[in-house]
Amino acid sequence: MAEKRDYTTVEHKKPYRYEEDGLHVTRGCGWSAPGCHLGCGVLLYTDDDGRLVKVEGDPENPFNQGRLCVRCLDLPEVVYSPDRILHPLKRDRGNRGKDRWEQVGWDEVLDEIAGIILEAKEAYGPESVAFYSGTGRDIGQYITRLCWGFNSPNFVFMMSGQSCYSPRVAGCFSTSGSFWVGDYAQQFPDRYDNPQWEQPDLIVIWGNNPVVSNSDGLYGHWVVDCMKRGTKAIVIDPRLTWLASRAELFLQIRPGTDGALALGMANYLVENDLYDREFVDLWCYGFEELAERARDYPLDEVAEITEIPAEEIAAAARRIGAAERAILQWGVAIDQIKETIPTAQAVLALFEITGNIGKPGTMQQPASILNYAAGWGSEFLTPEQEAKRIGQEAHPLIKMGFQECVTDDYIRCLETGEPYPIKVAWMQTTNPLACTGVDAKRTLAAHMNIDTIVVVDLFMTPTAMALADYFLPACTYAERNGLRIGDGAQRAETINKAIEPLGESRSDMQITLDIGKRISPEAWPWETVEDLFSDILEETGHSFEEMQELAPGYPPFDYRMHEKGLLRTDGNPGFQTATGRIELWSTLYNSLGLDPLPSYEEPVPSPRSTPELTGEYPLVLTTGARVWSMFHSEHRQIPRMRALHPEPLVYVNPATAAQHGVKDGDWVWLENQHGRCKRQVRETPIVNERTVSTDHAWWRPEAPCELDEGLYDLWDLTVENLLPYDCGTSGFGANYKNTICKMYPVGEGE
Repeated sequence: MAEKRDYTTVEHKKPYRYEEDGLHVTRGCGWSAPGCHLGCGVLLYTDDDGRLVKVEGDPENPFNQGRLCVRCLDLPEVVYSPDRILHPLKRDRGNRGKDRWEQVGWDEVLDEIAGIILEAKEAYGPESVAFYSGTGRDIGQYITRLCWGFNSPNFVFMMSGQSCYSPRVAGCFSTSGSFWVGDYAQQFPDRYDNPQWEQPDLIVIWGNNPVVSNSDGLYGHWVVDCMKRGTKAIVIDPRLTWLASRAELFLQIRPGTDGALALGMANYLVENDLYDREFVDLWCYGFEELAERARDYPLDEVAEITEIPAEEIAAAARRIGAAERAILQWGVAIDQIKETIPTAQAVLALFEITGNIGKPGTMQQPASILNYAAGWGSEFLTPEQEAKRIGQEAHPLIKMGFQECVTDDYIRCLETGEPYPIKVAWMQTTNPLACTGVDAKRTLAAHMNIDTIVVVDLFMTPTAMALADYFLPACTYAERNGLRIGDGAQRAETINKAIEPLGESRSDMQITLDIGKRISPEAWPWETVEDLFSDILEETGHSFEEMQELAPGYPPFDYRMHEKGLLRTDGNPGFQTATGRIELWSTLYNSLGLDPLPSYEEPVPSPRSTPELTGEYPLVLTTGARVWSMFHSEHRQIPRMRALHPEPLVYVNPATAAQHGVKDGDWVWLENQHGRCKRQVRETPIVNERTVSTDHAWWRPEAPCELDEGLYDLWDLTVENLLPYDCGTSGFGANYKNTICKMYPVGEGE
């Protein structure tokens, strides 16, 4: 039984279903599919024929307060897309990569898949079945339960070095016992009017573009809200973003040198006595060791490494040191550095030694939203099976993340069959060939060694076309009920069905329940998904049906929890670490043979680490900057979304374009020692003359789909051709956002 907690809910002016101007309105939140990480409050409008006609933001929802981006506004075009798959499909394994599918019934296909999974378990053990998830939304926890409920240790996120969110989470938990998010009053239903909240003086936006890409449960416009109220901003980014143009300081960093910058700032703070001596003395461990390490990073040397003028670095450090309340708003750019763990340790240390932890308007531990947010179903995974998780022996720090396999080791497992074969893969809400997985052709070849692959999705993707033996059609969030709980959020939302599912599509939760009851019924005791949701919501004191009217629900929240004994399991003041303090010198890292202090390692390749390659590859390439109309590899087949960003772009400084003999709109190849990809030039001053920036996750749904026809133009378009599997020492991190390349025009006929 979950312990009941005193949740605060929102008093709405209208019920969750009502009539308006001849239309039926359903209040809920938008997450997936499709969608991003947020779960914004939405109003879904349907007509008398049960058709979704429009989506608007819910002004009564404290999270987004009525604001929506184009992805939610254009939901009807996704729901009624002629490209959606609406019936279960299967094909013979010999037809992988060919558009040769047979429509089958749900009971038949689920029974058949369950039989294959159980046969693999009997013959090779449950570890021979791997369960894949993509970026975290409201589906990942169901997939982990499917995995661990089956007693398989192999939950797979197909990204070299798990380079998205997980490294920062693991790093924060390792050194301070918690993840930390900025305090934008998101834990209070009355938001900025709550008397406990204090406005931050400063927000440091580091490797993040929050108004376009919302990480860690952040709604990017909260940053703008604070700036309108007087908060100042510092932006650290290789690109001049919209927020950077409005910041007090913009530090245009060379990609991948964030660790050097953070250590240089730390050195400046210590040398100039700009740190919070009282907080350090009371709550930090290893300060002297950190200060000694930081002395190796004087400003002139850091300026040379990062290509940021020394006076700008000093100004930013002074601003952080002077702030009474400062927030670190960091993004996946920190995760997508090979040595991400010491980099994140260095960046967070700036806010730890200046005392920006636990106070209003600084960094807070996310309020714990329901027990399922992390580790849901892990009680079914036996210690013997957990020890078999691929990559865990070589990289034990992986336990501090989301208990995934180490992807780089997993790829080698698929290629060699060691330490054991993977016979079945269940892939849900993921498209690794086109998005997360680097070296797409190697990823494809490795997965061809798996006997049976199941894909759950809305649309046929490159991954599904190339690899799937079974395709199970999911429905959109307008067609199903659900919950929004997870990454850095301080609330529990309900997703409320507005229309009936199209065709035979089913919700992701229904699909996991259906297959779960067949392969591990003890882990899936519920008769309906609504029963399941009510069980998850038990600690709120409300059933799912009750929460449909009351959501969002907010759990209790306290500031300065480290002072009140609310962070440690033993109830003592302090942090959940071996020393009870924030560990600037990490006892855990030291015990695992890792450097206990933050450090900087020059990316390889780079202009400094591989100068011999500079002549052939003179440009620094950063990848993956987000765009409004697409979410990773989604929305390519949605006409209005595609019209906003029709082709893969490379952002090039005008001087660089002229030097390379290309101009705006030209098609070019970006190439390095690993491969090449095709891009259209966008001339812009937002990048400097040494750096080019390009989109990720590109494919063309309108292109020939079969593997021998180019797989939706994937081989020409994916920037992952230029990126190898090469994770960091800890098993976390890879250089997705910092490599080198050359650029030259696409030839005639190419």
